Amino acid sequence: MDFATVIYRVLSWLKHRLTAWNTGGEGIHSPYLFEWVRMVMSDKHSYYCWDSIEVCRQAMLADDRELEFVDYGSGKQQGGSEKKRVCDIARKSLTKKRYAQMLYRLVNWLGESEIRAGRVEMREERGLTIVELGTSLGVTTAYLAMPDSRNRVLTFEGCASVAEVAEENWRKLNVKNIQCVVGAIDAAVLSRELSCVDVAFVDANHTYAGAREYFNVLASMVHEKSVIVVDDIHYSSEMERAWKEICEDERVTSTMDLYQMGLVFFDPHYWHRNYRMRL
Repeated sequence: MDFATVIYRVLSWLKHRLTAWNTGGEGIHSPYLFEWVRMVMSDKHSYYCWDSIEVCRQAMLADDRELEFVDYGSGKQQGGSEKKRVCDIARKSLTKKRYAQMLYRLVNWLGESEIRAGRVEMREERGLTIVELGTSLGVTTAYLAMPDSRNRVLTFEGCASVAEVAEENWRKLNVKNIQCVVGAIDAAVLSRELSCVDVAFVDANHTYAGAREYFNVLASMVHEKSVIVVDDIHYSSEMERAWKEICEDERVTSTMDLYQMGLVFFDPHYWHRNYRMRL
């Protein structure tokens, strides 16, 4: 990472810390989004499977195996490969624990809200379609999949050797509702594999063009209760520009900037506002 990038990220983080707020939902005028903040962001309860997922994370951080690594995420390589240790990949790419656990609560809350809203008549009929762009070692994927085994999680990973390690982790965790698609991710692949999305977590190509392309494809598949989560929105000036344009998209009703990631809502009951908050 060059010096200019370091300075950019430090200034971006300071700006967020000085302007973001979190009062447990107070000041959020939409009652629906207020409930989301209280039940997802401010919930401090732990869940039964979190410890086992975190054991898996620690194992990845200590794993010295070398993999043939192909990186599509930075936009710098076009299929070129290099040797990388699993522990180095884990340190760089795994979503921080508090954000991954927030994603778990998001999936759990959205599944329950499907019943409350009458979208399904019985709890047994519940099942969300969740898509993740950028599987990495599968730790965040497990957080997305384990709230309910009836949910379908479709995750995309560019590097085959990394996907193999992720699948090892899912077997250890006994998670069986994940399907992994290996290869470069583009609009054609997404359109072929998906028709409707309840939750999407975008952590793949960290470029302006990649973020905009992925958002546009996913936004064509959402309904009013869907949530798209974009990771690393302050990774670079490119990603910040993509995030600002997403916030201004006419299909979007509200957004929430948590610094590490941004959440995009499409529910017309939400007031049109772009929130900047601390998790």
